Parts: sequence; C-alpha cells; structure tokens
Amino acid sequence: MSEYSTILIQAVAILGGLGLAVGIMLVVASKKFKVETDPLVEEIIDILPGANCGACGYAGCATFAESVVSEDAPIDGCPVGGFELAKNIGSKLGQEVSEDEKEYPFILCNGGVNCVDRFDYVGFEDCKAVMMLSDGEKGCNYGCMGRGTCVRACPFDALVIGEDKLPYVNKNLCTSCGLCITSCPNDIIVFAKESERVHVLCMSHDKGKAVKEACTVGCIGCKICAKNCPEDAITVTSFLADIDQQKCTSCGICVEKCPQNTIAIR
Repeated sequence: MSEYSTILIQAVAILGGLGLAVGIMLVVASKKFKVETDPLVEEIIDILPGANCGACGYAGCATFAESVVSEDAPIDGCPVGGFELAKNIGSKLGQEVSEDEKEYPFILCNGGVNCVDRFDYVGFEDCKAVMMLSDGEKGCNYGCMGRGTCVRACPFDALVIGEDKLPYVNKNLCTSCGLCITSCPNDIIVFAKESERVHVLCMSHDKGKAVKEACTVGCIGCKICAKNCPEDAITVTSFLADIDQQKCTSCGICVEKCPQNTIAIR
C-alpha cells in the first residue's frame, strides 16, 4: 500500500470518527435539553384553524394553544374558529362554553361619494397614507377614506370597496377576527351584534354648518332624533348622536325624523 493510500485511509477514519462523535453529542444534547410539550397543547393545536392571523392577540396558533392551557388566554379567544372551536377546546379542558350573539364589523360612515373631496390624491392606495396629507382628501376627516386598507388587512377576503367608495362586509366570509377594525386609521369600523340594527352612520364632531359643507348625509347634532326617541336611547354629545343599543327597540322613528338621513336600519 502506498503512502498516499495510507494517508487517505487515516483521513477518512478521522473524519468518520469526528462525525460519529458529533452525532453522539447531538443525540445526548437533544435528550438532555429536550423541552417536554404538554400533549394537551398539541391536541388543541390540531383543532385550531392554523390561520396564524394574530387576531387572538398572540403570535400564532401554537402560542395561543399554550396560553389557553396555561389559562392565560380565554378558550373562546380565537375569532376565526368561533363558537364551535371554543366548544371543542372547552371539552378538552373540561369546561362548558356558552354561545354569545355573533358580532360582525360595522362601518360607521356613509360618506363615500356623499362626501366632497378637498383635493385629488395621487399616491399609494392606503388610507393611512392619505391621512398623512392634511388629514385626508375628504371634506370630512372623521370618515372613511375609501382606499381599502381594511380590505387588504382582511386575510379572508371578507371586505370589498363598493362603487360608493365605502367598504362592505361579506358575513359569509367574515370570521370577526377584528383585523379590519385595528387597521382603520379613523376608527370607523366597530363590532356590532346582529340584533343592533339602528346605527348613526357618521363619526364627525364638527358643527352642523361644517358638516353640511362636507357631507350630505353627516350628523349635524340637531338633536331631533333624541327628542323623538320614545325610549330615550339617543344622546347627542359634541354634535354627534349616539344610540344606546341596550335601550333601542329598532322602532325606526329616529330614522324617519333625521333630516340628514344619517341614521339607518341595517
């Protein structure tokens, strides 16, 4: 055997020995530093939607599952899975879950094409970007900018911008995750229960004259709705009407009396 062959065999043997030693060290380390996973966490992860959308307030489904098991998160904290998921999680944790009335995002603005534009915006299609320019292009800086930030924030394609330049929610696709709500720079999207039918579609606190100059359907704070409500469910604060949904009976009188057509039954 030549000297070259001997050196080659020795090199291969050394490398093989090093590889074996490293492999043994990795096996020992993996066993020594192994983090035991609660099997209950794994069970909950398996039944979660896997959207990892963050609507529960946690980084992902796995983190949410761990928090549920450790009782740091509510078992109904996943809006994507809804009541059925909460019920399944509850059964694994030995807890009963009662179903609350479903809530969906609701847009408290009817401006859109009813609201004048102060200038022609040319730039990135984003409500936050528009708001950086003198509080937006709209005559009313409280309302919807109509640039679709909420639409893009929805991971379930449940929102669209209509021809009236306002967002609409498809309840068949909506999971009530709330991401559209947090994405809106003007906070005009809120959760509303199905039973809460009467709404003031305006967020402006400007005086009546300024509102009329900006929008044909804005609230002017005239208090006609409050004076005619038989349930005293309406108050007007800072030139904006507000409906107490606990008192409202959806009689529709305020809708009929509102001179601006600001109040609607949906």
